[in-house]
Amino acid sequence: MKRALITGITGQDGSYLAEFLLDKDYEVHGIIRRSSSFNTGRIDHIYQDPHERKRRLILHYGDLTDASNVSRLIEKIKPDEIYNLGAQSHVMVSFEMPEYTGNADALGTLRLLDTIKEHGLKVRFYQAGSSEMFGLVPAPQSESTPFHPRSPYACAKAYAHHICVNYREAYGMHVCNGILFNHESPRRGGTFVSKKVMNWFAKKKLGHTAPDKLYLGRLDPKRDWGYAKEYVEAMWLMLQQPQPYDYVIGTGESHSVREMVEETARVSGFEIEWKGKGLEEKGIDRKSGETLVAIDPRYIRPAEVENLQADMRKAKKQLQWEPKVKFKELIRIMMEAELKELGANPHDHANP
Repeated sequence: MKRALITGITGQDGSYLAEFLLDKDYEVHGIIRRSSSFNTGRIDHIYQDPHERKRRLILHYGDLTDASNVSRLIEKIKPDEIYNLGAQSHVMVSFEMPEYTGNADALGTLRLLDTIKEHGLKVRFYQAGSSEMFGLVPAPQSESTPFHPRSPYACAKAYAHHICVNYREAYGMHVCNGILFNHESPRRGGTFVSKKVMNWFAKKKLGHTAPDKLYLGRLDPKRDWGYAKEYVEAMWLMLQQPQPYDYVIGTGESHSVREMVEETARVSGFEIEWKGKGLEEKGIDRKSGETLVAIDPRYIRPAEVENLQADMRKAKKQLQWEPKVKFKELIRIMMEAELKELGANPHDHANP
């Protein structure tokens, strides 16, 4: 039985990856941060009590900012594969917490790699990269596209990417960087724009209490949005290859925040008409005349990334992987989940 260690197991990607690996008969270990409140909601359905015999999901308290803790855990667990998904992953928050973001996202990766090297462990290592590393570089972006990061988060991820390449080349370690473009799901955190948009329109559709408007930052930046549940298979496939390489993972499509709002509104029974420009722009429901969307300057980043679009031909060819869920299907999946969570039968409210 293979043994995997997942940092960030309580996050969106970590929870899907844990399910995936358990289905493949792995023994899965996960690192969780100690908190006075429960933060395991995404993995509660697969949680196994420590008293159970032959359990295959084992959780450990730890933190990527604590080198001695990281070292002890890896030496104790002796995993065959490590998936480093743990991070401070919110781009806007990284401007407010740049030092912590660098410590967890950049140096956290270094701590893991150096522990593997120092203990002489034969571990296959996956590093969760980010399309945000590309920044200002024109789309589409591939594995050979240079980085121009535009946030502390992206800078930290770029460091992590390069230190992975360095340890792979210097010490012959089996280390892969997965440069994942935006990937969403019903398990996305509530402060991320996709989840925020879906949740607001679901509440509006059902007449639940919600802010009077959906407040957003800039509407024109484009992203390559895919389905997180599919992307964890690509992570696993990277570590099954005989030689370690880096791979771009995405859908190959690029859609703006504005398009996401429009499509979410459409499947919710609204039709958005845009009026005004800049900070004064508003999204108005064409039928009722009600203002649904407004701009809040607090959500505008100090430096923005305009267009991210994956060129994932390498992953398609070498991993035999490509996404099945594209933009509109992703929105449908997320909206149905939001409606269900709010107590509605999503099919009863389907937009014809």
